[in-house]
Amino acid sequence: MLDTALREWARNRMTEIGWADLVVGIPAFNCERTIGHVIKTVAEGMSQHFGGKALVLIVSDGGSTDYTREVAQKTKFARGVDKIVTIYRGVPGKGTSLRAIFEGALLLEAKCCVVVDADLRSITPDWIRSLAAPVLEQGFDFVSPFYVRHKYDGTITNNIARSMTQALYGKRLRQPIGGDFGLSLKLIRALTSQDVWETDVAKFGIDIWMTTVAICQGFKICETFLGSKIHDAKDPAASLGPMFRQVVGTIFEMMKKYESTWRAVTQSESVPLIGHVHETEPEAVNVSVEALSRRFREGFEHFGSIWQKVLGPERFAEVHEISTLAPEAIAFPVDLWVRTVYDFAVAFQNWAGDRFALVEMLIPIYFARVAGFVNETRDLSTADALGRVDIQAARFEELKGELLSRWGKA
Repeated sequence: MLDTALREWARNRMTEIGWADLVVGIPAFNCERTIGHVIKTVAEGMSQHFGGKALVLIVSDGGSTDYTREVAQKTKFARGVDKIVTIYRGVPGKGTSLRAIFEGALLLEAKCCVVVDADLRSITPDWIRSLAAPVLEQGFDFVSPFYVRHKYDGTITNNIARSMTQALYGKRLRQPIGGDFGLSLKLIRALTSQDVWETDVAKFGIDIWMTTVAICQGFKICETFLGSKIHDAKDPAASLGPMFRQVVGTIFEMMKKYESTWRAVTQSESVPLIGHVHETEPEAVNVSVEALSRRFREGFEHFGSIWQKVLGPERFAEVHEISTLAPEAIAFPVDLWVRTVYDFAVAFQNWAGDRFALVEMLIPIYFARVAGFVNETRDLSTADALGRVDIQAARFEELKGELLSRWGKA
């Protein structure tokens, strides 16, 4: 493992700056269209809400092949904020990008580190206060975002990450892989000390990993309301496969590490919510049910024999029946989905081969679940559709006993 994700010149620049009260980091890769807006908004929020404090903005780039770094370098903003634009070292991915930011915060002995995504179009200066103030003023260690998102945005969050966090660890965090967080220096020390930076955590497993560590190691956590999230959302069937593998693989791996913790959790609880929640109807996200259905059927052809072993004959028969339906007719029952995820979680622990290849075999079934959710909620408002997500999370919790009864068995 590399000793550091920071390049020497960036480390030297931080040594020159000396220290900071607040560091805001932006992990970036090929986002020349949005990076300037995000930088300007972040700097405005830092100056507006924390003027008079020592402020440092770090852009941690993954070797962009467009003009992301050039735009970041040239973007002007008001004085009072130091800006560092650097290429990180190590495994390509958001996790390594955040590692560089965290190491910078440690060097600067920052009281708080905020991280925000580089593709945000809805970010406002108030986001910086919402993410940093709970750490700086109220003693929280981990600030998780709560956005209003379109009903078809964040399908991995809605269908697995949120539900598994609630059922396993007993915390009702609505956006455990939201991308925008506030962290205390104490939590950053705990995260950077762990030897995970050449695993899938260094790619896109980082958000759920941070959230799980914060919960299981007893850090003080809260949610903060940020309003609508508008970003470069992706059609699940077109581009979310690798992210699914890394996020869900990390969830399954963490289950082994924190087994004693989640086994002892019998019910969930809400966490403190900072800010006043108001409902809005966010920008629509288009999802192709036809593409989801096609990817599901292709998965059935390739992985059907493995699915049968993982799911058992009864659940496999239900999945097979769904594969015969026309795209617009697909319905995927919540309980079938919950039990399917739990089946794969159990199989992951006992799998003799490539366990992340097993996670990839779950992706086509996830596509079917998303297609069923779209068909089920097409005529519902975002608020009503997300009410169905609440019900699903509750069923993950209610069926946890079935997971416990099978855990550790071949």
